Amino acid sequence: MKTNIPNFSASPDAPPVDAVDLSKLSKLTERTVSAHLCNPGRPDPVSHVFTIIPNVDTESLLCHASETLASLNVMSTNLACELEGSRRNVALAIQQLAVLTELLVNRVLDNLNPPEGLPEVLPKKIPL
Repeated sequence: MKTNIPNFSASPDAPPVDAVDLSKLSKLTERTVSAHLCNPGRPDPVSHVFTIIPNVDTESLLCHASETLASLNVMSTNLACELEGSRRNVALAIQQLAVLTELLVNRVLDNLNPPEGLPEVLPKKIPL
């Protein structure tokens, strides 16, 4: 039995990728960002898609951020293995940024709740 699968990339209503006017897109984005910066109390329309439960503790948020970054690391590494040339370099740069950010988040978690057996890291005072 043959199944017809719609080809969404060839939709007659959608403009071809080459026809997208990047200057118009940039102006629209700039207006949206500028309006949000001028009126920070105005909710961002995209922010209503995903929400985080109010009153979630910092440690839980950081744990989820760390796990998300670890997933991004794996996905970008797998993608880089399938690419060549400059596209591979871009994927590896994304992977490195994910790893660096994951390390930073994990350090914050360690500072909030040091693992047993490790001394608590105290910030050094910088002489003035």
